[in-house]
Amino acid sequence: MYIKCWGSRGSTPVSGQNYLKYGGSTTCIEIRTKDDDIIIVDAGTGIRRLGNQLMAEGVSKFNVIFTHAHWDHLMGFPFFKPLYSECMELRMHRCPFHSKFVETILSKVMAPPNFPVKYSDLKAKITYEPGCPNTFSIGSVSVTPIPLSHPNGGSGYKFTEDGKSFVFLTDNELGFVHPGGLPKTEYLKFSQDADLLIHDGEYTPEEYKIKAEWGHSTYTDALDLAIEAGVKKLGLFHINQERFDPEMDMIIDDCNRILSKNGRDLSCLAVSEDMAFML
Repeated sequence: MYIKCWGSRGSTPVSGQNYLKYGGSTTCIEIRTKDDDIIIVDAGTGIRRLGNQLMAEGVSKFNVIFTHAHWDHLMGFPFFKPLYSECMELRMHRCPFHSKFVETILSKVMAPPNFPVKYSDLKAKITYEPGCPNTFSIGSVSVTPIPLSHPNGGSGYKFTEDGKSFVFLTDNELGFVHPGGLPKTEYLKFSQDADLLIHDGEYTPEEYKIKAEWGHSTYTDALDLAIEAGVKKLGLFHINQERFDPEMDMIIDDCNRILSKNGRDLSCLAVSEDMAFML
């Protein structure tokens, strides 16, 4: 299983000299299975470059899954070039909600006067898969959803192939249970022994004092979860839009100091644009 990040910034895209290392695009993750099935998680601004890459490769079929419907996870969708090609086939999975969530929210994103091209005018062949309250499969990968602790709800996911697992929990607040969310113990069970855990780590403990219940975790809570769950690698995600590169470096240094002090064998990093993992 190949995993690539096309955007890890939280809330809004940013640009400039202070964001070169970790990038400024919002959430978009690409997963490629051993059989070359492609799964796209979220359509933040990072999906624009992914679309360009897929067009250049001549890829014509892929799957799309959403974690939730907040703007930073959808705003890149209208700029995903495969949507405008009759040769492209998109399987849209009705996660994290059911019924016609996907069609409704995406048509709103592209409805006049928000965008000049309507969702109904897209040329790609778009089909809709049923909602996903339980584990389902995309080719050789099994996908297991879990409710996020986040305002308005959403889903995190575990992707498993050939005994290797990738857990993706962006926009998940470990310090507070939002309606529909779960306590930390459930995310601990869900992440147990994962080969890669990418988790929301937007805030420092000091920032969290005034931003509790906003729907995001501290990096220390994410690190504690990874340690307790026995994961092999932790990637901090949903990087704060105000967080400059040197500040993010300091957070990773602190995580490694904590790990070293406690004798923990765990790799911790901040997930940046174009970072890739092979499981």
